[in-house]
Amino acid sequence: MVLAPSAALPTELVLGNVRVETPVVLAPMAGITNAAYRRLCAEQGAGLYVCEMITSRGLVEGDEHTKQMLVFDELETVRSVQLYGTDPKYVGLAAEILCNEYGVAHVDLNFGCPVPKVTRKGGGGALPWKRGLLAQVLEAAVAATAKYDVPLTIKTRLGLDLDHLTYLDAGRIAQESGAAAIALHGRTVEQAYSGVADWEAIAELVQSVDIPVLGNGDIWEAKDAVRMVEQTGVAGVVIGRGCLGRPWLFRDLAAAFSGTPSETVLPTLGEVTVMMRRHAELLSEHMGEERGCKEFRKHISWYLKGFGAGGRLRQSLGLVDTLSTLDTLLAELDPTEPFPTSELGAPRGRQGAPRKRVVLPEGWLDDQDGRGMHVQEDANEVSGG
Repeated sequence: MVLAPSAALPTELVLGNVRVETPVVLAPMAGITNAAYRRLCAEQGAGLYVCEMITSRGLVEGDEHTKQMLVFDELETVRSVQLYGTDPKYVGLAAEILCNEYGVAHVDLNFGCPVPKVTRKGGGGALPWKRGLLAQVLEAAVAATAKYDVPLTIKTRLGLDLDHLTYLDAGRIAQESGAAAIALHGRTVEQAYSGVADWEAIAELVQSVDIPVLGNGDIWEAKDAVRMVEQTGVAGVVIGRGCLGRPWLFRDLAAAFSGTPSETVLPTLGEVTVMMRRHAELLSEHMGEERGCKEFRKHISWYLKGFGAGGRLRQSLGLVDTLSTLDTLLAELDPTEPFPTSELGAPRGRQGAPRKRVVLPEGWLDDQDGRGMHVQEDANEVSGG
């Protein structure tokens, strides 16, 4: 398969009536893309910043955990939420609640999650195999959001595995159902986060649909995003693991898509610690200091990846519970230490090995329609999953 011809870099992303200044979308990541992290990334550059995935049934039934996740920063002018669901009725109701009660300006549907607790219920990356059910879910969601002039998009994967590909059907169904765009992660559910993303498949999807296609997978630096656009013709990119511990990636992306080379050199460890402190501060503002500091712990290894911070200091940072303690520990780091260039272009976050098998409901592969079927969806099973 041949990649699409080189395309001029887009300067913005248009999703219905939502115009994104830079064609870059922050991928929703469980336990990561809360209001504090979205604010931190937005301070670095323009883009669309999506809330963690929530369940449609949890929202409809008023699940407290789900509602607690629907918190937005006061400066978050374009509210964007990713919704998970397998039942057209619940997805439609949840989409309407997001638009009517939460002022959401963009809704994304998750058809790409590879986590077994999601796929065993027929959700996430498993659902596109059932083309009829996929169409029903999309039609219900689009009907709900259209009343509020809110664009609806979907994110999906190549398919269950290389023998059960679904991305071209998903693109066609998304277009026919009135979706504003489709984002494609160039891996299968079986791959999860292992291996290499298939950009040729992304290019093929671009050529097969008329709606915008966003590319996702193996974008670790701004130059990777530029290369993906040039090789595939996508309308924009979705950034996931590449920004973990590196929110300034959005600054670099904004510069790259504006055609203005970034004048900022790689951050020193001192500049990274300033970013770390800002992140912990924002988490504390949104969650309270103790919980915010505890939430920050998971980010420390990403921020310090490749730097020479010793094991004792890293261990102490992993137990931080107050901002004052964080300040004391960060002061022990050498602010002049240069950024480790060995980390440039290297994968970040979870990787692992391909799954031995994709966990699916019994008989899931027997047919590809699924229209009218009822898939079990628990109210609080996968919010943030």
